[in-house]
Amino acid sequence: MPTAGILVIGNEILSGKVVDTNSPYLCRELRTLGVDVERIVTIPDEIDIIAQHVSAMHEAYDFVFTSGGIGPTHDDLTIDGVAAAFGRKLEQSESIAGRIERATGKKPNASQLKMAQVPTGAALIDSGDLWFPLVVVENVYIFPGIPELLRKKFESARERFRGVPFVLKRVYVTRMESEIAEQLHELLTEFPELHLGSYPKISEESFRVLLTLESRDAGYVQRALDSLLGRLPEGAVDRVE
Repeated sequence: MPTAGILVIGNEILSGKVVDTNSPYLCRELRTLGVDVERIVTIPDEIDIIAQHVSAMHEAYDFVFTSGGIGPTHDDLTIDGVAAAFGRKLEQSESIAGRIERATGKKPNASQLKMAQVPTGAALIDSGDLWFPLVVVENVYIFPGIPELLRKKFESARERFRGVPFVLKRVYVTRMESEIAEQLHELLTEFPELHLGSYPKISEESFRVLLTLESRDAGYVQRALDSLLGRLPEGAVDRVE
């Protein structure tokens, strides 16, 4: 199945000035599409560090998603870092420059033209109703840090990332995790390929543990669910979704 790495770029994230909401969004959407996110890394706005991590993720995963560091200011260095990762030069995209001119109604200034710089050979994907395209270099998809823009751009390209989606079952249990741990171990012995999650909840009134059962095989996850329900003590299940 396809794999992915997410690279969150920005000093503002590392300093705590801004909270990253992009990587959780990407994880949820990619999971729905059937892509396994295997790593998330947050790094500063430094070209060498960006290049190092882009290069490593490019080799390790089917898809790489960068978030942040694209724009007209001095600290927007993601494009430079991606170019360095692939040993490519930057060139002005006349397509992007033209889009900027049409969007603003006048000739782009130097800061705006910085946004038209892309690594040589980059592909441009139109982003729905957004004037600025999604820039792609090999398997690296370069997204903005602004959550609303990132989501619109992702939606415009989401079918490119489709694999085999997971089937998810949720079981809400009224017992403490320590009371059902043995049954969970037994379940994984019987179903070793099952993705089983166990999440204690402190503030919930109706249940104490949320169990999640996931597999790309609907029949497999249903058999595992049936087995789990048969193992749990009577009255231990609040509901199943």
